[in-house]
Amino acid sequence: MKKLDKSNDRTPLALDRRALLSRTAAVASTAALMSAVRAAFPGGAFAQGAGPEVKGTKLGYIALTDAAPLVIAKEKGLFAKHGLPDMDISKQASWGALRDNMALGTKANGIDGGHILRPKTHLYATGKVMQGNQPLPMYTLLNLNEDCQAISVADEFKDLKAGTDSSVLKEAFAKKKAAGKEVKVAMTFPGGTHDLWIRYWLAAGGIDPDKDVSTIVVPPPQMVANMKVGNMDAFCVGEPWNEQLVNQGIGYTACTTGELWFRHPEKILGMRADWVDANPRATRAILMAVMEAQQWCEKMENKAEMAEIVGRRQWFNVPVPDIIGRIKGDINYGHGRTAKDTNLLMKFWGEKGEVSYPWKSLDTWFIAENIRWGKFEPSIDIKALVDKTNRSDLWIEAAKKLGVAGHPTGDSRGLEKFFDGKVFDPADPMAYLKSLSIKRASV
Repeated sequence: MKKLDKSNDRTPLALDRRALLSRTAAVASTAALMSAVRAAFPGGAFAQGAGPEVKGTKLGYIALTDAAPLVIAKEKGLFAKHGLPDMDISKQASWGALRDNMALGTKANGIDGGHILRPKTHLYATGKVMQGNQPLPMYTLLNLNEDCQAISVADEFKDLKAGTDSSVLKEAFAKKKAAGKEVKVAMTFPGGTHDLWIRYWLAAGGIDPDKDVSTIVVPPPQMVANMKVGNMDAFCVGEPWNEQLVNQGIGYTACTTGELWFRHPEKILGMRADWVDANPRATRAILMAVMEAQQWCEKMENKAEMAEIVGRRQWFNVPVPDIIGRIKGDINYGHGRTAKDTNLLMKFWGEKGEVSYPWKSLDTWFIAENIRWGKFEPSIDIKALVDKTNRSDLWIEAAKKLGVAGHPTGDSRGLEKFFDGKVFDPADPMAYLKSLSIKRASV
């Protein structure tokens, strides 16, 4: 009888000692791997039904330093850590282009969210700046940063040494207009933060931003080039463009926006409401990744690396010297005026997330200011719009998941005070509007 060859027999009875040991080692290795994965994904990305619904989406950004948390979350693998390995952080040419891509959504080759000017959530959601005035439901998920924008002035007016007081420019602007020349001040998007900062600054000095000057829109990366060829007299934009202007000797910084309103909110992470509603776990993962990146960006010891990363060609394509100073609080205003180690540096997190937290009271101010300049009617229900668009509840959920101790939970940051003595009480925005002498609204 032919002898059975058991060399290829894979039944349990045929397992020899070596095979058994091999399988035991493999099981142990798999267990160790899964343990490592759980450690890398503390949010439980691979738990049954607990992980993100998708592996990622596309978020847009403009080449401005306050987009750093999105860039760092991508570069440092924080999106992947929270179960989103396919996140795409996509540079946009202008705030207008970002708006149009947001309207498309990723289903139509656009974007589902990104780094945006805080008032844009309200302007999109009401359709005020959308094609055909078609509302685009949006959510504010977190505040990316505070402070570190600036208002810069052309060297044509360097002898006037404009600072927080814009009134020194009033006569010069009037003379230029009387000579038949247009006085142009630039911002980045109508109704956006930079529009509101430069309007506030001008109006506080008695210059009407709609009557005494022409307000024009210029994309942030094009500000310096336009000032260089004489296309504008002043502009408001985020960094690194004010610092680059000074470094190139084209103009000077009158003031940083933190000098107008210290610790003011600036950019946010905003997303389409339909995407958030359809992907709540993925939204939480995005929040957690960006919040961790904000904590990293906040640390002074990381500033140099942050400047090097965001300055790379694929992100901002900007030299590190144009970025590093102001994110550390070192302000070179130009023409020999400097300030070192100031508290005007860009803030990303704070101590317990109070920078990142999307206070509803701050949205109330932005809507009030856009009422001031005619973007919204005075009759608009401010509270209803804020409650509809601000998702501080999702921020709190993400903060708890991250284990952030003592994080904010309320709606109001309290009274806000401005450089000209004005005070904004979020409980009574109409009283604030009535106190302002230059405005379009009839209140």
